Amino acid sequence: MKHLMSGNEATARGVYEAGIKICSAYPGTPSTEILENLPQYKDDVYCEWAPNEKVAFEVAFGAATGGARSFCAMKHVGLNVAADPFYTMSYIGVNGGMVLGVADDPGMHSSQNEQDSRHYAIAAKLPMVEPANSAECREFVMQAFDLSEKFDTPFIFRLTTRVSHSRSPVEEGERVELPILPYEKNAAKHVMMPGNAKKRHIVVEEHLAALREFAETTSLNRVEQNGASIGIITAGNCYNYAKEAFGKRADYLKLGLVNPLPEKLIRDFAAAHDTVYVIE
Repeated sequence: MKHLMSGNEATARGVYEAGIKICSAYPGTPSTEILENLPQYKDDVYCEWAPNEKVAFEVAFGAATGGARSFCAMKHVGLNVAADPFYTMSYIGVNGGMVLGVADDPGMHSSQNEQDSRHYAIAAKLPMVEPANSAECREFVMQAFDLSEKFDTPFIFRLTTRVSHSRSPVEEGERVELPILPYEKNAAKHVMMPGNAKKRHIVVEEHLAALREFAETTSLNRVEQNGASIGIITAGNCYNYAKEAFGKRADYLKLGLVNPLPEKLIRDFAAAHDTVYVIE
């Protein structure tokens, strides 16, 4: 059965269905309602408001290291507060899957600046997915947990204000119950002293290389063909605006995995069209 949900409500539903054990967050529009919608599943998920974003991040990261799937939510300026552990996280990797939900606020509807968290993903060498509607919020965040464990890295889940607060149909599924994975003591992986970090940097680059290859074929990125000479490359809510403006007068490369980008897919799409627009 489908229900109308906001992007934040659908994210909470997807997080629950993915089998997480813990969610720690710090409130801030447009991300607040993610955690607010999780306590209804209180028998299965531990939820807490943290005193700040760094604490929220470290609680979730600790749970993932211990083998439990975890989720952390904050708005874009909160990622500044969590930046210290955030940048080291890509070197350590995960045990249980971890997803960091970051809600950006283009247009500054309720924020003091207009940061773009995609730059954080690039700088920290972490993968990022970005949904365009509520149904994709549920679907993408669930995939992010699976991919986090597959590639041994946390995933960033980027929302924007219009996706977080707009409503669209979402089909609910059943929760997947997963065991807590065993923790293995491994100082070389978990303790980022310089000697260990230098070796782990090589692993980070290997993960990125594997993710770049994955980006070329994943269903998170898709091409919509309408037989047009105009091609539009876009992601997130801008995809909705592009479809509204151009309709079937353009073909679309909709990016769901926005870091790392599928370079070959982008080049091939651009080469097949007379005119290409990138809509941000």
